[in-house]
Amino acid sequence: YTNHTVLPEALEKWPVDLLNRLLPRILIIIYAINHEHIKNLIQLFPNNINRIPRMSIVEEIPVKSINMAILSIVGSHTINGVSELHSNILKREIFKDFYEIWPNKFQNKTNGITPRRWLLQCNPLLAKLISEKIGENWYTDLYELKQLEAFMDDGKFLNALGHVKSKNKQRFARQIKKEYNIDVDPASIFDVQVKRIHEYK
Repeated sequence: YTNHTVLPEALEKWPVDLLNRLLPRILIIIYAINHEHIKNLIQLFPNNINRIPRMSIVEEIPVKSINMAILSIVGSHTINGVSELHSNILKREIFKDFYEIWPNKFQNKTNGITPRRWLLQCNPLLAKLISEKIGENWYTDLYELKQLEAFMDDGKFLNALGHVKSKNKQRFARQIKKEYNIDVDPASIFDVQVKRIHEYK
């Protein structure tokens, strides 16, 4: 289960009456999962049953609902936030009760590029320049890129980096011309978003 937000309003809760009308068999299965989950919690916390309602998949108030985040936690072998900070908030605050009983379930896999796909395949010129300077261990360990800090004031390296950027922009300009018959100046600043544009961002 990958949790994408810590905002309470984005953690979905589905009314039981809606699920009962639309997905009655699924609701029966959810109740069975919750029954086993509650039995397990009672065994774990026989002297602290006050925490059970807040850990239940089925919430009774204000409206009887299914807490989809809790269902996902109970049903998943791994819980992930989308950044290290986000994952820590999940563990310390949002899902603290669950982290206490299943610490090994909580992991962090930060969103971002996959270097082998993005740099090595999409930007081979930059990948080659980096490898010439620091070797190829960065393919599997991005912390190796920290070695590039040693070249921040290296004029030769910075010129080579500028050359790579220029070549890539020229290649992109040719692609735009080919696909859309639009001429763009490779010396201009390119601001590119390769995803849906959301109104709220």
